[in-house]
Amino acid sequence: MDHQPKFFENLSGAGKAIAVLTSGGDAQGMNAAVRAVVRMGIYVNAKVYFIYEGYQGMVDGGDNIVEVSWESVSSILQVGGTVIGSARCKPFRTREGRLQAALNLVQRGITNLCVIGGDGSLTGANLFREEWSGLLEELAQKGKIDAEAVKKYAYLNIVGMVGSIDNDFCGTDMTIGTDSALHRIIEVVDAIMTTAQSHQRTFVLEVMGRHCGYLALVSALACGADWVFIPEYPPEEGWEDTMCVKLSENRARKKRLNIIIVAEGAIDCHNKPITSEKVKDLVVQRLGFDTRVTILGHVQRGGTPSAFDRILASRMGVEAVLALLEATPDTPACVVSLSGNQAVRLPLMECVQMTQAVQKAMDEGRFLEAVKLRGRSFENNLNTYKLLSHKKPDAELPKTNFNVAVLNVGAPAAGMNAAVRAAVRVGMTEGHKIFAVIDGFEGFARGKIKEISWGDVGGWTGQGGSILGTKRTLPAKYLEKIADQMRTNNINALMVIGGFEAYLGLLELSAAREKYDEFCVPMVMVPATVSNNVPGSDFSIGADTALNTITDTCDRIKQSASGTKRRVFIIETMGGYCGYLANMGALAAGADAAYIFEEQFDIRELQANVEHLTEKMKTSIQRGLVLRNENCNENYTTDFIYQLYSEEGKGVFDCRKNVLGHMQQGGAPSPFDRNFGTKISAKAMQWISKKLKETYRKEGGKVFANTDDSVCLLGMRRRNLVFQPVAELKSETDFVHRIPKEQWWLKLRPLMKILAKYKTSYDVSDSGQLEHVAMLPKEAETGAI
Repeated sequence: MDHQPKFFENLSGAGKAIAVLTSGGDAQGMNAAVRAVVRMGIYVNAKVYFIYEGYQGMVDGGDNIVEVSWESVSSILQVGGTVIGSARCKPFRTREGRLQAALNLVQRGITNLCVIGGDGSLTGANLFREEWSGLLEELAQKGKIDAEAVKKYAYLNIVGMVGSIDNDFCGTDMTIGTDSALHRIIEVVDAIMTTAQSHQRTFVLEVMGRHCGYLALVSALACGADWVFIPEYPPEEGWEDTMCVKLSENRARKKRLNIIIVAEGAIDCHNKPITSEKVKDLVVQRLGFDTRVTILGHVQRGGTPSAFDRILASRMGVEAVLALLEATPDTPACVVSLSGNQAVRLPLMECVQMTQAVQKAMDEGRFLEAVKLRGRSFENNLNTYKLLSHKKPDAELPKTNFNVAVLNVGAPAAGMNAAVRAAVRVGMTEGHKIFAVIDGFEGFARGKIKEISWGDVGGWTGQGGSILGTKRTLPAKYLEKIADQMRTNNINALMVIGGFEAYLGLLELSAAREKYDEFCVPMVMVPATVSNNVPGSDFSIGADTALNTITDTCDRIKQSASGTKRRVFIIETMGGYCGYLANMGALAAGADAAYIFEEQFDIRELQANVEHLTEKMKTSIQRGLVLRNENCNENYTTDFIYQLYSEEGKGVFDCRKNVLGHMQQGGAPSPFDRNFGTKISAKAMQWISKKLKETYRKEGGKVFANTDDSVCLLGMRRRNLVFQPVAELKSETDFVHRIPKEQWWLKLRPLMKILAKYKTSYDVSDSGQLEHVAMLPKEAETGAI
């Protein structure tokens, strides 16, 4: 972007009053949004008010509308639900109710509302805004306010954030709470799988989603369920037979359990409900399988918000305050949302109308249209699920006679196995033979390579680490042996799933093409590393799981510090030279500082941080949390910082340190990593098929690819998944420190500082443009999962 950066310092909230409320069903992450609105509001010198109990509190007034301070939102980041309460409110649906609400706001000078809720809550807010001037005139006629107030508070500005676990709001990729609800579902599914396996049972799981099948669909994708029922895509006539055949085939293939996921709003093609009990009875009657039903219910709304939801809500909260400061009487009420990795603003009513259009399409039986209206991400999830869950009979599969090898390279990352599973199954569907390489390039050189089948990768999505085995070894010293193996096994394409070593490995293999024809085949890399340091991609498989581990650990440590009072914890995170985990972990855990290599710091900054914490200890928040990336500075080590803080904080606070280490690489993959791994890997395999067709030479009867664009990295860039030749990424890479030269998340660094009460400058050039729903790029394949 060539424009001058625009900083928000010029945006002052002085003289403005902002009120924040949560309404409708609660969702994890709402508190993170509330916290961000309050702190950003205070930061720009606005007055900020809580409205307790949603619209009910706005109508009742009194103690329900309270001015708040910085400390009012301390320690709520990790709490699920909403601390300011939410209630269904009948009076607000009447004009009298809204009249009373307007009076309560005007008395406090509030003309900026930030509403966190679902489409109903946001529609209500928009109506309130449209009626505002009429309501004030009526209040003036009744003598409740004077003419001066009517003029002074003439306009009401409204910004919405969507808090809903169903992810049922069009125009936004991920609503606040969706990722956390998926965490709850996946925790349950993983637990159920172990017991189902023991008894060879079938489990029918009912998940929330009365009008939207997102949770059911994505959790089915994330756990490799045998069948899923969602309202947008009812099964075809005769589904009962098809499903039973599929279940019994799976059992015949030695699969000891079946998982069926049902959205609570699931219907058949005649709009008749399909209930979990009905599915269970069907399986018992037709197949005689031992079948159990588990209804997850409100468990999905509960629990602590995931790292993704905390970061999403914090970004949205800050963006909402900026939108309110920039609003004019002519700006329509907007929703702040995420598209891919970008914060965007969308006209509220356009989103609401599109959301209602989906429901209308479903009611009228136009199901394919409903799926399309849900957006690109939903459609992709559905297509990927269909591709991976049902194996076509061998007779129906094409036969290409191509052999594709899949390997893991670098350190283990959660989600690698989901990526391998998707590659194997999509590759087989495309008609290729898939070979699994054990132990990376080193195993390749030693001939540890075997054909792998559809059933071999069953149940892999939820497994952590790398089942194929992975090594950091680069191919350069084994080139001859690897070329031999490729010749012996007649390998026509390579898919490498891994971190920075995988990227270096592909560069070495493509450089060796001059000497070895065997490497003149399509090669693709899928980024998988907890460090998230691969050039060409905003996200890597495994980083989200690591971030959740860091966030969970920080939550526990903060709790321990709250008990002992006046204690500061220094926590060291992984990442090599890449500060992603330290920076985003700090944002998600509400830390006071994060030291990273990308932003050089000196002794003066360390001193300022100590003074900042000393001031903090005088308030009611008597604890501190500091994150440090393992390689941020060779002299200011974790021990050094710990000793410095201990010395300087003497008599004010004491200090403890914690090195998180390899726990960040372990654990079951998060829903995001399972799905990101599955979708990106499926897309990579489809690219391989396309390249194989393009580079097959009939005369020689073999594949020959030696151009730069036949060695690619598939990465997530802002809003799209893009294939980039690794040769072109060289110029974007700092090879000494193994990081990209430019990293998107550094733009979020000021956000962490603002929320920790530091004065800083924040570039808001990327925000502030109101887009239209229809204009969102249709190709967007998103940071949503």
